[in-house]
Amino acid sequence: MTSALPHVPFDVLPGVFPDALPYALVATDLDGTLLRAADAVSARSRAALRAAGAAGARHIIVTGRPVPQVRHVLDGLGYTGLAVCGQGAQVYDAAAGLLLHSVAMDRELAEVALGKIEAEVGEVFAAVNQEGIDAEMLMEPGYRTWHAHLPTVRVARRSDLWSAPITKVLLQHPRLSDDELTAVARSVAGDLVNVTMAGEHTVELQPPGIDKASGLAVAAELLDVSGSETIAFGDMPNDVPMFAWSAHGVAMAGAHPELLAVADEVTLSNEADGVAVVLERLYGGR
Repeated sequence: MTSALPHVPFDVLPGVFPDALPYALVATDLDGTLLRAADAVSARSRAALRAAGAAGARHIIVTGRPVPQVRHVLDGLGYTGLAVCGQGAQVYDAAAGLLLHSVAMDRELAEVALGKIEAEVGEVFAAVNQEGIDAEMLMEPGYRTWHAHLPTVRVARRSDLWSAPITKVLLQHPRLSDDELTAVARSVAGDLVNVTMAGEHTVELQPPGIDKASGLAVAAELLDVSGSETIAFGDMPNDVPMFAWSAHGVAMAGAHPELLAVADEVTLSNEADGVAVVLERLYGGR
C-alpha cells in the first residue's frame, strides 16, 4: 500500500489527532462503517461529509450490498454520486439511476464452487444477488437473513437460485464460524471464485478478480481520481482490497483483525461517528 501518511497504525482518541493532508476521494463502506443501526447516517456524519465536499473532496460509497439493497440509503442521504455496489461488481450512478458497470457471475462456475465447498464441509445454505438495479436476493431453504428490512425472496430449491444472471453467492454453514467457512472455501474453491467475508453470517463468492478495489478503480477512473488521492474507511475483510488500493485505510474500532492488520489508522466505531472524527480532522467542521 502506498500512503500519503506514515504506515504506523494508531488509535484515534477524542482530541488527539496526527497531522494529515486531505484527500480528493473519500471512500466509505456502509454496514459497520458509515451506517449506524437501522441503516441510519448520523447528523454528525452528514455534516462531516458536507464539509469534505465543500473542501473539494468527493464521497463515494463502496459496499457489498447490491444496488436494490442500497438505494434507500442513497436516497436518504440525498446522494447523487457514483456508488460501488455488489462487492465491486456494480458501479451505479445514483443521480441518473443507471448501472454504469456490472459484472455477472458464471452460474455454472458458482455451482461447481459450491459443490467443492460442500464436499469439504457438508451442507451449506446459499443465497444469490441477481444482476440489475431492480433485481432480487434469492434465498434457498435454510439460509437466514439478519436484515429483515431488506428485500429478499425465498425459493423452494437451490436450482431456483440460478434462474437469472447473478453477481454473487452468499453462504452460511450451520456449525462453522464465518472465518472457518471463509478459510475452507478459499482453500478448495479459491482458484475458481473470489471468496470474502463481508460481515456476520456473510461469506461471499464473487467472480474471479472482482472485489471492492476493482469496482472502486472503475469508478475512480470515471471521476478522474486515483488511489493515491483516496482515503478509505471500512470494518471487514472485504475492505482489505480497497485499503490496498487506497492511499490511506481507516479501520473502525472493533473491525475484523484481518482488516486491522493492514489499516493505517483506527478510528472510533460507527456508532461513535468514527468516519466523521477523521473527516473533521482532515477537512474541518464540528
